[in-house]
Parts: sequence; C-alpha cells; structure tokens
Amino acid sequence: MDIQRFKQRLLELEAELSARTEREKQLGREQTRDSARDIGDSGVADEAASEDFAEAELNSTVLQQVRDALRRIDKHTFGKCLVDGAPIDAKRLEALPWTPYCFNHQKLLEATAREWR
Repeated sequence: MDIQRFKQRLLELEAELSARTEREKQLGREQTRDSARDIGDSGVADEAASEDFAEAELNSTVLQQVRDALRRIDKHTFGKCLVDGAPIDAKRLEALPWTPYCFNHQKLLEATAREWR
C-alpha cells in the first residue's frame, strides 16, 4: 500500500474541507446578517443560513475523520480496522481514504446505530 499517496490525498482533502467549511459558515453568517427587514424575506434568509450551516457541519465531520486518518498514518495504523486490526480492503480505502473500519465492522456499526434510533 502506498501510504505516501494516501497521505498526500488526505492532506489535500483536509485543505479543501477546511476551506469549504469556513466558506459555508461565512455564508450562513452573511445570510442572517444581510437578511431583509420583511418577515418573509427573513424566513427565506434563515432557511438558506440553516442549509449553509448544515453543509458546514457535514464538511466539519468529514474533516475530523480526515484528520484522524492522518494521525493513524503517523501512528502506522492507517489501513487497519480500528475494531480488530485487520487490513481494510484497498478498494474501500481508495473510495474513502479516511475510513477507520473494514466493510464488515462498518456495516455492524451502522446496523447498531439504526437499532438505537
């Protein structure tokens, strides 16, 4: 596995997500600050701001996962499932280089999360 290639890709993702998160937060703040005085316009501005903040939150979540993956590279645990230490399939890492779990454990975690909802 070419760890350096994954590291470079993760560093690029980190920069992109960081910039995108800040941009979305700024847009959300501008939406509320620049909203019109009319109550209808204010509602539209609030909805747009809510969407911007939701997008920023999603980007922030993935950004944290990317940073966690970079730490795993530094600890020499990248590409190993956090649950059992087994190798994560290369195709899975290509698709989601920040993933901390093999496919089977990811599915188990998702199933458990659905049960708690």
